[in-house]
Amino acid sequence: MIGKLVRGEARGSAHIFEISRALAVPAEYLAGDTDELPPLDDNDLAHIAPPAVVDEDDEVVEVRELDLTFGMGGGSFLDLPVTPRTRKFTRGWLRMFTNAPPSRLFIAKGIGDSMSPTIMNADIVIIDTSDHLVKMGDQIWAIAYGDTGLIKRLRPMPNGGVKIMSDNPLVEAEIAYDQEMHVVGKVVAVVRKMAG
Repeated sequence: MIGKLVRGEARGSAHIFEISRALAVPAEYLAGDTDELPPLDDNDLAHIAPPAVVDEDDEVVEVRELDLTFGMGGGSFLDLPVTPRTRKFTRGWLRMFTNAPPSRLFIAKGIGDSMSPTIMNADIVIIDTSDHLVKMGDQIWAIAYGDTGLIKRLRPMPNGGVKIMSDNPLVEAEIAYDQEMHVVGKVVAVVRKMAG
């Protein structure tokens, strides 16, 4: 019926006033009594334009960036005050690495070469703080060990200790026992600037 009214194939309807209100046009226009339409304002468009569909993956979210730099060899002390700032990412981009909420993520810059070639000096890492139980060996974690922030591979040992390993073969592994080590979160992504 609306199509017929607009094309001029029909001149009336029992519901012409409801149709004109829904389309934000005068009933006289739909009935063919006038060819002129008044200019539409934003309120009129809000009634006839469908609401924009927001893709959740396109939503921009904030992730904390810590001024603290986790050392990949042993350079940063966790007892220093940390001032968080935020960086913006799309939710979809972050979901490529983790399904954790953005409030449980932070980014940090690695320093040193003990995790080379996997993580190079000044690479950015994304750390998921919702994952802090070392259940599987040889994954990369952000940890506090001896009041120092580190990014290392961890391997649970049968005796209850945790082996703290570097990817650089020149750096010896250590073993932490009891409360010597605190897991901050799992490293879920490494972002590197390409040379050239």
